[in-house]
Amino acid sequence: MHDTGTVPPSAPAPQETPAAPDRPAGGTSGRHARRFGLPVATALVMGNIIGGGIFLLPASVAPYGTVSLLAFGVLTVGAVALALVFGRLAERDPRTGGPYVYAREAFGDFAGFLAAWAYWITTWVSNAALAVAAVGYLDVLIPVNDHRWTACLAALVLQWLPALANFAGSRYVGAVQLVSTVLKFAPLLLVAVGGLFFFDPDNLGPFNAGGGSAIGAVSASAAILLFSYLGVESAAVSAGEVKDPRRTVGRATVIGTAGAALVYLLGTLSVFGTVAHDRLVDSTAPFSDAVDAMFGGSWGGWAVALAALVSMTGCLNGWTLLSAQTPYAAAKDGLFPAAFTRRRRGVPTFGVGVTVVLASLLTVYNYASGSAKVFEVLVLVTTFTATVPYLLATAAQLFHLVSGRRDRVDRVRLVRDTVVASVAGGFSLWLVAGAGYAAVYQGVLFLFAGVLVYAVMAGRGRRAQLPADGRR
Repeated sequence: MHDTGTVPPSAPAPQETPAAPDRPAGGTSGRHARRFGLPVATALVMGNIIGGGIFLLPASVAPYGTVSLLAFGVLTVGAVALALVFGRLAERDPRTGGPYVYAREAFGDFAGFLAAWAYWITTWVSNAALAVAAVGYLDVLIPVNDHRWTACLAALVLQWLPALANFAGSRYVGAVQLVSTVLKFAPLLLVAVGGLFFFDPDNLGPFNAGGGSAIGAVSASAAILLFSYLGVESAAVSAGEVKDPRRTVGRATVIGTAGAALVYLLGTLSVFGTVAHDRLVDSTAPFSDAVDAMFGGSWGGWAVALAALVSMTGCLNGWTLLSAQTPYAAAKDGLFPAAFTRRRRGVPTFGVGVTVVLASLLTVYNYASGSAKVFEVLVLVTTFTATVPYLLATAAQLFHLVSGRRDRVDRVRLVRDTVVASVAGGFSLWLVAGAGYAAVYQGVLFLFAGVLVYAVMAGRGRRAQLPADGRR
């Protein structure tokens, strides 16, 4: 059913783009292109939210004490609110592109371009970050970190394998995403659920280990956890490849976000209760330590390393697809170069290729510079750049709510959707604050570079509309 709180009955129905443009053209809609159902769409959301971060989160927030569990709760409320907003917006306009489509429809080309540009930056920088982080787990299985360029080569291979899966077609993207999501949850649930049976309250340590205010501790730990919640928009961005997107996108987004949050919370709580606090603070593999504490021995490191690799590969697979979807949608509207509209077997192959090349160059730069701090700033930049499309999408929802005929809508739904959108907006602003000054500075530079690109693309579009003699 359509939500009368989001689509005013007196307003014209949102213009729908025919299904054909979102499907491969030129006879490429064969067996390699397949639309996603609810299971794969949900797996895409969960797989993109849960990358490699969960395997490090317990140790990262342990210095703040168990008060960090409250940060999980606050972040989860914000993430679910954002998921509900994306579901409502996808119901209005179920085209491929997600936040880009919503921002452009509400506020025009420039807002749409900023959403697409910022989201594109987020995806390929995140891919580079995931690949480099995955090398650390690969080293547990196969020594690759002994030499800097061996590690670099391993990171590049980890990026290109998911890209090849995307080149093979959306059918294979969905298969890889579903299988990798299922496989990675086996070890995660082993710790998240099994750890509760070995839970020892004496291992928890102090509630507020930092000694400062509890509110400050929640905010500080939340800043670390923010990056791990990026990805709630995954199903909305790929709406053109989802079956019955008006219904499926919202359900997949909420279910996937809630499922990921539950795994985060249970996993961290179990690790807190199975590994002594003083040991957890200095741990570099908290889930491995938890498995060792639960069952004894040292095989936990191997199991968790393998699980992390599966998790990150699936995450890279999903993010590689998303990295091409937004520029594809923007290119169709003339806001990105036309080459980004090239599709094969249901996947925007040019966008995938450009994205994996940029992520590879960033990876090589990271290893060549030999400075982990440079890369850490870039990772936080993705937290900032992601808030641009998040805020614009939330603003689009508020715009639709406020601009509707209040005497013709369901008031209860209107109030509910307004509260949800406001919470999502506050969550997005909190993401900006959590990114830090350095990341915001770098992110703004990336955005300003996009303004120049928009000027060129808009100028070319204006010139194409002029008569042959150049006069109006």
